[in-house]
Amino acid sequence: MPLTEILAILMLVSFFAMLLAGVPVALTLAVSGFVFGWLGFGPLLFNLLPARIFGVVTNYTLLAIPLFVFMGVMLEKSRLAEDLMEVVGRLAGDLRGGLGIGIVLVGVLMGATTGIVGATVVTLSLLTLPAMLRAGYDRGVACGVICASGTLGQIIPPSLILILLADIMNLSVGTLFAAAVLPGLLLAGLYVLYFLVLGAVRPAMVPPVPIVQRQPIPARELVARLVRVALPPLGLVVAVLGSIIGGVAAPTEAAAMGALGACVVCGLAGRLTPGLVWETAKSAARTTAMMMFILVMAQVFALAFRGLQGERLVEDLFAFIPGGVAADIWFMLLLVFVLGFFLEWIEISYIAVPLFLPVFAAAGVDPVWLAILIAVMLQTSFLTPPFGWALFFLRGAAPPEVRTAEIYRGVVPFVALQVLAVGAVFAVPGLATWLPAAIGW
Repeated sequence: MPLTEILAILMLVSFFAMLLAGVPVALTLAVSGFVFGWLGFGPLLFNLLPARIFGVVTNYTLLAIPLFVFMGVMLEKSRLAEDLMEVVGRLAGDLRGGLGIGIVLVGVLMGATTGIVGATVVTLSLLTLPAMLRAGYDRGVACGVICASGTLGQIIPPSLILILLADIMNLSVGTLFAAAVLPGLLLAGLYVLYFLVLGAVRPAMVPPVPIVQRQPIPARELVARLVRVALPPLGLVVAVLGSIIGGVAAPTEAAAMGALGACVVCGLAGRLTPGLVWETAKSAARTTAMMMFILVMAQVFALAFRGLQGERLVEDLFAFIPGGVAADIWFMLLLVFVLGFFLEWIEISYIAVPLFLPVFAAAGVDPVWLAILIAVMLQTSFLTPPFGWALFFLRGAAPPEVRTAEIYRGVVPFVALQVLAVGAVFAVPGLATWLPAAIGW
C-alpha cells in the first residue's frame, strides 16, 4: 500500500481518536488535516487552501443559513407552538393517541417554520409532556413522539441539512427542497399511523385526554382560533417555499423575506420588541458562526484527504462490497447511521458524504435521490444515543420522574420508522424525484 494511503487511514483514525477524547470537531478537522497533509506533501499542498476558504465564505447560497436561522428563532420566540398546541390538543383530545398525533402535526408546522431542533423539542416538552403524563400516556411513548416530532424540521424544508447537502453535492437548493417535501410528509404520516395502530392495539399506552382536562369551547370559536394561529405561519411557509420551488426567488432572497415575514408574524401577535430582535440576532449569529467554522476547517481536512489519495482508498473499499451500486448505497447509509451515534449531522455531512460522492457519480446514481436518502438517514442522528441531541434537550426539559432509560426506550420505534422511510425512498425513487421533475427543476 502506498505511503499516501497509509497516511490517509491514519488521518481518519486520528480524527476519530481526537473526537472520542473530547476535542471540538472543528479543531479535530484542522489538526488532523494539517498534520497529515504536511507529513504527506509538506506546505506545498496547502497553497490551494486560501482559494478554497475564499470560495466557502463568498458562497452566495450559504447566506440563506443565517437568514433561515433568524426566521426560525424569531418564530420560536413568538410562542407559535404554544398557541398551536393548545388548539390542536383540544381538537385531537377525544381520539386514542390523538394528543400524540397533534404533537406530530405541530412538529410538521414547526419544522416548516422554525426548523430548530433544540427549541422545538424543549417547547413541545414543556407544553405537552405534563399533559400526556396526566392523561395516562406511556412515558416512553410520550418522550419518543416529542423527540421525533421535534426533529421533523431537519427533513421538511426549509432545512439547513438540505442547504448544506446542496452545497456539498453541487445541487440546487430549490431542487432539494422540492425533493424533500414528499419524504418529509411520508415520515410524519408514518408517525401518525404508528399512533393510530398503537391506539387500536395498546389503547392503555395512548388514552384519550380526559374530559376534565379539557375545558369545553364552542366549535365555531375553536375553528376561528385554529385559523388565527395557523394561518400566519402557513402563509409564511407557502411564501418562502413557494417562491424557491416555483423559481420566483433564489433561496437567499426567499430566506430574507422569511426573516422579515417572521418579524411580521411576531408583530401581529404583539410580541415583537427590540429586545426580542436583539436576542434572535445573537442566537442566529452564534449558530451560523459555529456552522461556518466547521465548514472552513472541513476544507483543510478534505484537501489533505484528497491529496493523500483518500478517494482512491474509498473506491477500493467499495470494490470489495458485493451486490453492485445498491449494496454500495446501503453501505454508505449504514455508515451514516452508525456515525449518527457519535457525530452531529454537520460533521457527517462534511466528512463522510464527500468521500462517497465520486463513487456514486461514476456509477450514474441520481444525486437528488441520493441526497434525500442521506437527509432522511441523518434524521436518526438526533435520536440515537449516546449523542442524540434531541435526547439531551428532552432530558433537560423533562420532569425528574421521567427516567433517561424511558427516553431512550421511547425513541426506538421512531428510529425504526425513520429507517423504514429510508427504505421507502430507496424502493420508490419517485418519492424524491417526482415533484422536482413535475415543476421543471
